Amino acid sequence: MMDALATPAVPDARPAGEVPTSSTFRKLQARLRGLVGKAIGDYRMIEDGDRVMVCLSGGKDSYTLLDILLSLQRAAPVQFELVAVNLDQKQPGFPAQVLPDYLTALGVPFHVIEQDTYRVVKRVIPEGRTMCGLCSRLRRGALYHWAAQHGINKIALGHHRDDIVETLFLNLFFGGRLKAMPPKLRSDDGRHVVIRPLAYVPEREIARYARARKFPIIPCTLCGSQPNAQRQVVAAMLADWEREFPGRTESIFSALCQVEPGHLADPRLFDFASLRQRPDAMAAAAAAHEADDARFEQETLGEGRA
Repeated sequence: MMDALATPAVPDARPAGEVPTSSTFRKLQARLRGLVGKAIGDYRMIEDGDRVMVCLSGGKDSYTLLDILLSLQRAAPVQFELVAVNLDQKQPGFPAQVLPDYLTALGVPFHVIEQDTYRVVKRVIPEGRTMCGLCSRLRRGALYHWAAQHGINKIALGHHRDDIVETLFLNLFFGGRLKAMPPKLRSDDGRHVVIRPLAYVPEREIARYARARKFPIIPCTLCGSQPNAQRQVVAAMLADWEREFPGRTESIFSALCQVEPGHLADPRLFDFASLRQRPDAMAAAAAAHEADDARFEQETLGEGRA
């Protein structure tokens, strides 16, 4: 485990800022820029004067998020700041210089928060149990605290379309709730707005982009060491569906964007209790009924005359 972390694919990484020039890559980059730009526009994720903290873990998703936001920043009609923030959770063998070296070469303002959440998670969670919940809460707390101290008003996370769909099924299967990840939300205390600019982007396209850009990927010991985590089970299920029925994941995500509360069963979202037949509809129905009776009588009398 320590050896795997100590030797990530850094030596073969492309120099920071060096962009591939093939037409295939340019098309892929344009597509990602388009999808991210559309999500930002649809949900008003970034506005003039925003200070956006990009949470950078060292994985393909957060690298891609930062890369695309930097690209959009250069051509955006509004002015906004980007600062990359990494939480060093003190995992054994974590290559601490990979991200600082990359971000320094890229010329991006950054900060590394050092907090030993790894030891806490390993101490509290029994062996074999999923660590994601506690790890996520500790990480979120550290990032929110730093954001509040440094005047950050938007926190950008690297969750993509497939993450959102997986979360829907996790809540359906294991929580009994129709709930996913929103592209934009306000934290419970109201101090932070969290945005997910990759909300429209399929994971497979992020993976292609990361391979082309040769980001210095850092594996996650905690998540990667849990092959039986329910999220991975759901991800495998969706992958099977996608192979058999291409486009199904996109269809499910589209459904999340077109919810009809009146066709579900939650009285908090739709006022089923006071639902009554409309008076105008009742009058129209009565008129139609009378017309049907008159037509029936006419047809019956006509047959009798014959």
